[in-house]
Amino acid sequence: MDIKRDKYLNDLINRMHNGMVKVITGIRRCGKSYLLFHIFQNYLLKQDIPASHIITIELDQRKNRKYREPDTILDYIESLITDNAPYYILLDEVQMLQDFEEVLNSLLHIGNADIYVTGSNSKFLSKDVITEFRGRGDEIHIFPLTFKEFMEAYDGDIYHGWAEYIVYGGLPLTVTMKTEEQKINYLTNLFTETYLKDIIERHRIEKTQELDDLVNILASAIGSLTNPPKIEATFQSTIKSTISLNTIRQYIEYLEDAFIIHKANRYNVKGRKYIGSPLKYYFEDVGLRNARLGFRQVEETHLMENVIYNELRSRGYSVDVGVVDKRGKNEDGKEYKKQLEIDFIANLGSKRYYIQSAFHIPTDEKRIQECASLININDSFKKIIVVRDVVNITRDEYGITTMSIYDFLLRENSLEL
Repeated sequence: MDIKRDKYLNDLINRMHNGMVKVITGIRRCGKSYLLFHIFQNYLLKQDIPASHIITIELDQRKNRKYREPDTILDYIESLITDNAPYYILLDEVQMLQDFEEVLNSLLHIGNADIYVTGSNSKFLSKDVITEFRGRGDEIHIFPLTFKEFMEAYDGDIYHGWAEYIVYGGLPLTVTMKTEEQKINYLTNLFTETYLKDIIERHRIEKTQELDDLVNILASAIGSLTNPPKIEATFQSTIKSTISLNTIRQYIEYLEDAFIIHKANRYNVKGRKYIGSPLKYYFEDVGLRNARLGFRQVEETHLMENVIYNELRSRGYSVDVGVVDKRGKNEDGKEYKKQLEIDFIANLGSKRYYIQSAFHIPTDEKRIQECASLININDSFKKIIVVRDVVNITRDEYGITTMSIYDFLLRENSLEL
């Protein structure tokens, strides 16, 4: 099955020959290699680039193990560059290459080489990379399939597609699988045998049960405010574990570095400042989150919120969760102040959107509740409520837009509707 990833192909095309290393990051099995070695390579061939001028090395394959040694791979690549025409160097899972920072810097000095690499953890773009390379790396983060991409490959209507997507997520291979048993086994084994095993081996973790427990706690808490001290309290009261606060923080960082989870910080709209804690964690793929819990806690309300968060990030927005202060007087005339939650604040350059994930709004009372935080924001940025029901796109007297999850996810300009 040929799955299109046009957004990411265009991201690569727009960065061709920009003098930087194009670094494709993302969780394992999200389609990085497919994008680079199938979609992009086919694009180059269609542009009449000779196959001999496309140098590809998949570093995670055992047969290419020798190329993980810096001098060996440099000598090999340089031996293939035999003229002054453009060459395209495609390296898969570059974090497996010893001293890859030095290798990539060396490749940048080849004037007719355009360099593209993939990697499955964020550290090789930040903490582990020498300073001079940071300014010469151009990151393209690839997500699992969005719902729109999923539907382009799914054989069915959008409603059955949504029911499938909300349970099994958007990892490309799951779309090709025919039975629920296949999907469940694939996602369950992938989490344990690939993601967690990678983290355990990379960081030499001995207390693997505590890492397992932490993942379960985070998976159960998507859409809820939490922080390491609250998680520590859960360990002590429920699991009867004495795991330290520093270990919890460290394990969460490992999960973030592997792109398994992502944190959404809290932002006070009126105070115009970030609130340090608590915050929310969301999973890069809801299918993996569900697999982690044995598909026993498939609460569509929280999963829809996670999907909206991932959709906004895949569109390039930085996404926070928000709070807005509301002041007033109660029935006794006493002044009060309380904080109302905004599910998401999406920012991209000068653009900003306030977004609520509401699932159902069956009554006027429920609508008033969902609108309360948005009404109390005193700026002119667009405010949107996304519901699970099929509804026409409407705008009320406060300027608040209501739309269905299907319009939001399937229409690329949905934030402007």
